[in-house]
Amino acid sequence: MQDEAGGVDRRECDVLVIGGGPAGSTVAPLLVEKGYRVVLLEKARHPRFHIGESLLPANLPLFERLGIAGDVRAIGMEKWGAEFVSPQHAMPQAFHFAEAWDKSMPYAYQVKRAEFDTILIRNAAKKGVEVHEGCKARAVDFPRDDKAVVRARYDDGREVEWTARFVVDASGRDTFLANRFQIKHRNPRHNSSAVYGHFSGALRNDGQAAGNITIFWFEHGWFWFIPMKDDVTSVGMVTWPYFMKTRGERSIERFLMDGIATCPALARRLAGAQLIHQVEATGNFSYVSERTHGANYLLLGDAYAFIDPVFSSGVLLAMHSGVIGSAAIDTCLKTPAEATAALKRFDQLMQHGPKQFSWFIYRVTNPIMRDFFMGPKNIFRVKEALLSVLAGDIFGKTPIWRSIHMFKLLYYIANAIQPRRAFMGWRRRRFNIRRVDDPALSSAP
Repeated sequence: MQDEAGGVDRRECDVLVIGGGPAGSTVAPLLVEKGYRVVLLEKARHPRFHIGESLLPANLPLFERLGIAGDVRAIGMEKWGAEFVSPQHAMPQAFHFAEAWDKSMPYAYQVKRAEFDTILIRNAAKKGVEVHEGCKARAVDFPRDDKAVVRARYDDGREVEWTARFVVDASGRDTFLANRFQIKHRNPRHNSSAVYGHFSGALRNDGQAAGNITIFWFEHGWFWFIPMKDDVTSVGMVTWPYFMKTRGERSIERFLMDGIATCPALARRLAGAQLIHQVEATGNFSYVSERTHGANYLLLGDAYAFIDPVFSSGVLLAMHSGVIGSAAIDTCLKTPAEATAALKRFDQLMQHGPKQFSWFIYRVTNPIMRDFFMGPKNIFRVKEALLSVLAGDIFGKTPIWRSIHMFKLLYYIANAIQPRRAFMGWRRRRFNIRRVDDPALSSAP
């Protein structure tokens, strides 16, 4: 219906999803399967560049559930493990997913996100989701617990207003609802920035290990090295705010290349490589929202929180949030009497993933934790359990948690045995995550 006074096209739907990335393109078709009319708004037009190319073995069952397993296989570089390289250790350490507790998920993929996200959103449209690309949500109101009004604008200037029974924020780092409610905060326990680009001609591992992700530690954080098909390798520097401030007048490309030069093991892998994509950067990489939901809205994936990409958990957490979000919404709309319990369960599951990964993320640059990663032992099956976490197998019934608790206990014992080293690592981390106000962090390109 057209509003004569303001020229606004007014429409209705059951569920309106803001954002067409992995979270939005997962929750939307699952809700259509349950019989709802679902509208998805995506501000960009696919394909579009996005970072976060490394997937986990636990993603693969989700691809099967959505019916896109073959499409992802066609664009993916097989990833059978992860390699860690430390300047304090003589040899790299490789972890193979086939050695995890559950041996049935031995590999994952590295993908170009432009291709991967396009597969997801096209699949959503094919499944019956009403997809609107080039349409950006601009405002939202919740006049009642069973009603939401979202106003959006197409990139050609047309405006449209949807009245929905439920709203899903899957807007990623745009954090649409968290910004609207002013509930997004810097993560007080972590603080990192990222600078990244795509290269051709990078030196890869041999054989089956060619597609493995490599993590390179360096003095000011860590680098990712993600091989993809067609001789494209994603390289990113995740570093602390104080180091970002040292960029000064250098271009962001120069800053990345200078950072690579300080990591000899990575520099050797890129000695004959060429940049093939504009270097980009993001500051304030780590944040969290105060809540995951309201009476008739959910925050999914990065729209709720993001910590650090070191374990490639972003796409898995986003897609899993779409799965559990669809179940919660279905309960809220079909059996309102059970809505409170369903949303409480959703909240618990949403916080489970970041909580399990964050314990490792907060400590991964600690020298004692680095020793654990570079010389893993399978006493009490802790290595198998750690590999299960690295594979993203944290939501199912794999009985890893007793061994994970043992791993943590061994880590704390190692800290007690080396109190001076532990204290110096703690003090260094406190220095690293301190807030540094610098315009370069928000205007890096």
